Amino acid sequence: MWWSEPRLARRRLLTLAGLGLLAGCGFRLRGTTALPFRSLHLGFDPLSPMGQELRRQLAAVPDLRVVDDPRQAEAVFEVLDDGLQRGVGSRTAAGQVRELTLHVRLRFRVRRANGDVWLEETLLTLSQPMSYNETDALAKESEESQLVRSMREDLAAQAVRRLAALQR
Repeated sequence: MWWSEPRLARRRLLTLAGLGLLAGCGFRLRGTTALPFRSLHLGFDPLSPMGQELRRQLAAVPDLRVVDDPRQAEAVFEVLDDGLQRGVGSRTAAGQVRELTLHVRLRFRVRRANGDVWLEETLLTLSQPMSYNETDALAKESEESQLVRSMREDLAAQAVRRLAALQR
């Protein structure tokens, strides 16, 4: 019979062993984040892309309301600095830009409703080099916006993890 062939039986045994190893490695999906408060005020400028990204990620947290009035919040996310910088990473011998470096930063602290500091001033930064060519300026502009969006998503996820690590 076809299932009793030694090669096929060996292949099935190896496949089952591999699945067994994956099941035993401790892998599990991240799941939802539990925060130690039920309402949060975000102190971002309303047009801040970083604020919009953090708000989007916090929308997935169960039992959390993001409120506009800090007096209605159990926690206040105070934004001290939210910025993006572009710097020249390197130039050609002719002085043309060859590489840019993108820096995204978020400096914040979290206060309780009574004004006590819950999380001291925290600085999250990401830097990403990006090649540059003047002849492909439009494509590089699109690449830069995608990189910046990705970096902001990563910073927002880091901020949510910091919030989740807070103790009641």
